[in-house]
Amino acid sequence: MLSRLDRTLYRVERVLALVSGLAVFSLMILAVVSVTGRQGFNQPLPGYVDWIEQAMPLIAFMGVSFTQRDGGHIRMDILIGRLKGRALWAAELISVLAMLLLMVLLVWGSWAHFQRSFDFAAPLWSRDSSIDIAIPLWPAKLLAPVAFSVLCLRLLLQVWGYGRAMVLGLVEPVAVPLVLSAAAQAAEEAEHVSSREEGDT
Repeated sequence: MLSRLDRTLYRVERVLALVSGLAVFSLMILAVVSVTGRQGFNQPLPGYVDWIEQAMPLIAFMGVSFTQRDGGHIRMDILIGRLKGRALWAAELISVLAMLLLMVLLVWGSWAHFQRSFDFAAPLWSRDSSIDIAIPLWPAKLLAPVAFSVLCLRLLLQVWGYGRAMVLGLVEPVAVPLVLSAAAQAAEEAEHVSSREEGDT
């Protein structure tokens, strides 16, 4: 069941990460259009900064759960990297529980921030808008609690995975990122670089 839930949530996370990547690509296109308009026609793209502000939550938050699932966030492994077995899983469980507590608080706070912006009775359902071209801000503010909620689901699965690994003494638990040693990471990176060099020749 844990493995099935992990794969199901991973599909959702991949879609959100794709949306985040498309937002980055869209900002590059907007930059080209704005610079071309300014330099070629003396007419920059109206509301360029407003659109960047709207896209920032897409870029910053949508891929955070995907990265957590694959263990791609920056970690300090000086102490945890020396642990093995149940001690390692217990340390990982404590850190994931701390992250989960923080993310629950962020979901609560960001949802309250969204509610201050959203109003069914207001024009475009918005109590506030961007400065230049008056884009409603509530869609961008809604992205934070949505992305953080998905991350909370991921962290709950990891709490389950690490707790199960600690109780059962598993070597390779399900639904958690497995931390590579420094030597294994270096070997994997060297293999990746050498395969790219072979492809270029």
